[in-house]
Amino acid sequence: MAKFAVTPSNAAQREAWVGGTIPEVERVRPGLWSVPVPIPVNPLRYVLVYVLELPGGVAIVDAGWNTDEAYDALVAGLGVAGYAITDVKGVLVTHIHPDHYGLAGRVREASGAWIALHPADARLLRERYDDEVVDTLVRRERALLRRCGVPELTLDELAGASMMIRHVVSMARPDRLVEDGDDLGLPGWDLRAVWTPGHSPGHLCFVSPSRRVLFSGDHVLARITPIVAVHPQSGPNPLADYLDSLAAVRKLEVDEVLPAHEYRFLELAERVDAVMAHHDARLAEIERVVGAAGGGVACWEVATRLTWSRPWETIPPFMRRSANNETLAHLVWLAAKGRVVRQAGEPELWHAP
Repeated sequence: MAKFAVTPSNAAQREAWVGGTIPEVERVRPGLWSVPVPIPVNPLRYVLVYVLELPGGVAIVDAGWNTDEAYDALVAGLGVAGYAITDVKGVLVTHIHPDHYGLAGRVREASGAWIALHPADARLLRERYDDEVVDTLVRRERALLRRCGVPELTLDELAGASMMIRHVVSMARPDRLVEDGDDLGLPGWDLRAVWTPGHSPGHLCFVSPSRRVLFSGDHVLARITPIVAVHPQSGPNPLADYLDSLAAVRKLEVDEVLPAHEYRFLELAERVDAVMAHHDARLAEIERVVGAAGGGVACWEVATRLTWSRPWETIPPFMRRSANNETLAHLVWLAAKGRVVRQAGEPELWHAP
């Protein structure tokens, strides 16, 4: 696959990412700020919260994890921009993963701000973050992993792997539900929602046609690609959703992409093309692994035979689960295209057609 390196909008922000540090709070352009909010014990290190100036206050895109360190960083960043946490009028959440949604409730408590989410993600909140019902989600994940052929000895560990980060989320129901194409109604901003399912069912990007910027959340990043996986709360074919969403944002006429991680960059269409090429290469690799197996092969076994950024035996449990579920998303896409065949059972087996 041909590599494509985007042009960073701010060299210092890219250097901070490459150097393993946290970038500075930055005035991106008049009326718009970037505030890095740290993520504890995570290779992503920070989420970039964008602060949009409004008459009499600000709105923010995403919020960060619900930790004191993250909250203090957000408050300090707002201070650099000349605002207090009480000036936040709205929180536009791109999706409900903890590093984007986790702090939204605490911000609302401090400021009275509204929280906006896409309905597809809002529907998932209770099962994901409510203590009374979250065991149901773990059981569903365990059943999925068993169908994938995950060894019995590791099923419980992998099924409950994400429970360790639930404490960094303040459960908060949204005040506003945002659909594809909605105008956010922010004074001074012609900000429109673009529904981009795949990484999560309700992932949203936000585009300003007049300012020619795209707030891309996790949908399009400068270097890495977001996890697109089959799991109990995903759609039936999330990779198809993601690739369709990439094609949709590729058509947007913007000069700059403002992602939630890494650093800002310029070339949206070219970066989308590179991400699509990455998935084409991964699909071809998985198709080869299934074909080389001779008979049917389980998803977990396919995952162990793929090329990852590190040796399989060194990948921690949570990331192994993600790798398995991402492999499953690619297998489901291939099956929908008739390039592999799915055989029901426990485990499910995948064959060449």
